Amino acid sequence: MAEVSSRETYGHTLVELGEENKDIIVLDADLSPSTMTCFFAQKFPDRFFNCGLEEQNMVGMAAGLAASGKTVFASTFAVFASCRCFDQLRMCLSQTGLNVKIVATHGGITVGEDGASHQAIEDLALYCSLPGFTVVVPADAIETAEALKVAASMHGPFYIRLSRSKTPLVYAEDYHFTLGKAVTMKEGKDVAIMATGIMVAKALVASEVLAKQGIDCRVINIHTLKPLDEEAIVETASEVKGIIVAEEHLAHGGLGSRVAQIVAREKPVPMSFVNLKDRYASSGKAEELLQKYNLTAEDIVEAVKSTMLKLHDNAL
Repeated sequence: MAEVSSRETYGHTLVELGEENKDIIVLDADLSPSTMTCFFAQKFPDRFFNCGLEEQNMVGMAAGLAASGKTVFASTFAVFASCRCFDQLRMCLSQTGLNVKIVATHGGITVGEDGASHQAIEDLALYCSLPGFTVVVPADAIETAEALKVAASMHGPFYIRLSRSKTPLVYAEDYHFTLGKAVTMKEGKDVAIMATGIMVAKALVASEVLAKQGIDCRVINIHTLKPLDEEAIVETASEVKGIIVAEEHLAHGGLGSRVAQIVAREKPVPMSFVNLKDRYASSGKAEELLQKYNLTAEDIVEAVKSTMLKLHDNAL
């Protein structure tokens, strides 16, 4: 799979959106060369504001601009966009429903050498807890561009989580993004792997490995965590023997928790989870951290096989 940077795609897509809509304003917390909002700043300097290392103030500024009729994109690293300014997100955006799009880069542990202080592993739980927010984690750069266009066209607060590293492309250029609708990447009747973000590509690799071992896996990209595609989850639970959820996030409060709520209520089936357990990660290279904390295609394979074994034992 070819690899492309979703944050670079964000920067270029912002410029396209800015050309189409003169009411788009972009804010950044002194990280524009990393979030790639620098492209917008170069093209539209009068519509770009560097807020400095003041994420809380940035959210307040974004709310004020949105209240004045602007469509605002505000960016920083995911850990700062969630943990550092949660009260402002709650008061200024969630409770008001203002038209602000928080697009955060450097999500998850693949921030790498920056270490635990910069690794956003609680962000999805925090944003999903906020009423009125739409939460999206694109699987690749192509989906990133499409999700950004949809976010710009809709009113209300969004959180879009992007990665630091280049990631594999899982879609063709003609892909069409539909907010809130899960995408079946591969059909299968034995078990379903539901994944989000960078774990979608790994789920596809895992499904190929498992196919050679006689296990037929369905792979579903759940790019929108809120609103969640409950219909697709219930339908899948009705058609397969078990579900594995894979995400670059803590076990609590992310995609796995949200899927499990639906499955437990509507159609209980055995579930397994490939995610971060109750701990922070160390510093290291992105791929090394994914291996250390069991977020690889091989770990998905093992989770599927373990689930299949339990299903077999229960049938005896």
